[in-house]
Amino acid sequence: MITFNGVTKRYADGTVAVDDLNLEVPTGEMTVFVGPSGCGKTTSLRMINRMIDPSGGQLLLDGVDVTTIDPPTLRRGIGYVIQQAGLFPHRKIVDNVATVPLLLGWDRKKARARAMELLERVGLDPKMAGRYPFQLSGGQQQRVGVARALAADPPVLLMDEPFSAVDPIVRTSLQDELLRLQAELNKTIVFVTHDIDEAMKLGDRVAVLRVGGRLAQLDDPATLLARPADDFVREFLGRDRGIRRLSFISDEGVGLRTDLLVPASTDVASARASGEEWLAVVDERERPLGWVATGHLPASGTLADLELAPYGTYVSGRDSLRGALDATLLSPSGNAVAVDGSGRAVGVATRRSLNEALTEVAAGAGSPAKSPGVTGSGVTGTGASAKGPDVTATDAGPSVKDAGDTSGAGGAGATTGGTGGTAGPGGVDG
Repeated sequence: MITFNGVTKRYADGTVAVDDLNLEVPTGEMTVFVGPSGCGKTTSLRMINRMIDPSGGQLLLDGVDVTTIDPPTLRRGIGYVIQQAGLFPHRKIVDNVATVPLLLGWDRKKARARAMELLERVGLDPKMAGRYPFQLSGGQQQRVGVARALAADPPVLLMDEPFSAVDPIVRTSLQDELLRLQAELNKTIVFVTHDIDEAMKLGDRVAVLRVGGRLAQLDDPATLLARPADDFVREFLGRDRGIRRLSFISDEGVGLRTDLLVPASTDVASARASGEEWLAVVDERERPLGWVATGHLPASGTLADLELAPYGTYVSGRDSLRGALDATLLSPSGNAVAVDGSGRAVGVATRRSLNEALTEVAAGAGSPAKSPGVTGSGVTGTGASAKGPDVTATDAGPSVKDAGDTSGAGGAGATTGGTGGTAGPGGVDG
C-alpha cells in the first residue's frame, strides 16, 4: 500500500505543486490520478520513487517512509513507465528489457530469459528481441517499455501518461493490454492521465486533483460519476457522465426475447406471419447475420436470399448496460442482439426492455459498483473489441453472405517506458 499523509511539495520560489495530499493506494489495485494541467498529479507520482522529494508530510510504501530509502534502491523495486518510448537506442530490445535484472545482479542468461518471457507476455513476437528500438513501431516500443518496467517483478508500477503520445486506435489497444496484464499480475499501480475517459476505463479508484495540488475526490469510477463531490468535479467529468455511468452497470436487468431469432432458412411467408416488425436472422450455428424488416418481404423465397440490415451485438452477462444500449444504435431495428462468449445469439434486447433497465438505473436501482467483467466504455465498431472482456459490436455487411464477425478481436498493445529526471529506464537510477 502507498500512503500519502499530508504530503506537500513547495518549491523555492513559493510555488505549491502538491498541497496537503492525503490518500491511500490499495495493494493490488490501479489508482488513477487525473486532473487539469498544474494539479500536481505527475509531481505526486514522482514523489513515490523520489524523483522528487516532498517538502512536508509523509509518503509511505508498505508502512516505510520513502525518504528513508536510498533512491537507487527504491527505484529498482518500482517499475516506472513514462511518456513515449525512452528506450536505450544503442541496445537491442532484449537487453533493454533486461536492464533492471542485470543491475540487480542477475546473470546475463537469467536476465535475458526473463526478458524473452516478458516480451511474449506483452504480445511481441520473440523475433523482435534482436532488433533495435528504431526498428519498432511506436506501439511496439511502448510494449517493450512495459516489459522493461516489469522485468524485476516489482510490486509497484508507476505510469506517467504512458499513452498520451499515440493515436486513438493504438491508445485503446494499449489500455486493453494494461488491463489484461493487471488481471494476471495484480500490481499496485499509480497511473497519471489528463483524460477522464482513460481514468474511468482503467482505474479501480480515481483521484481527481484540482489546480494547486489538492484532492477534490477519490472514489471508484461508478461512484464518481453518480455522485461528484462538487461543481469542479462535476464540470471536469463532463456533461455525458450519465452515459459513462452505464459502463459500470451490468446488463443482467435487460430482458431478452428469443422468439425474434429466426434461422436463415425460414421462408418469407412464415416471417411475415410472425407479426413482428423486425426479425434477427441467424445462421446454422446460431450466429447473427442481420435484421429483416417483415413489412418489406418479397412474395416468396427464404430469408437467406435477402439483403439484411446491419446489426449490433453485445455479450450477455459480461458486458455493460452501455454496451447493450450502444449496440441498438448499430441497427435500424433499434434492437440489440445478445450473444454468448462464442458469438452465438441468445436473444434480443428490445427498445422496451432497455428502456425498463434504464428507468431502474435512473431510479437508483442499478448497482453503482463495477460488475465483474463490466469494464471499458462501450461498443466499438465492426468486430473490434473495446478491451479484454468488454463490449463487442458488429456492424454486419448488407447481406447474409457478407455478415461480419460477432465476437471481435481483443486488441493488443502496451505501454511506454523510459527515463525521467535523474532516474533511468524502468525506474533505474541512471
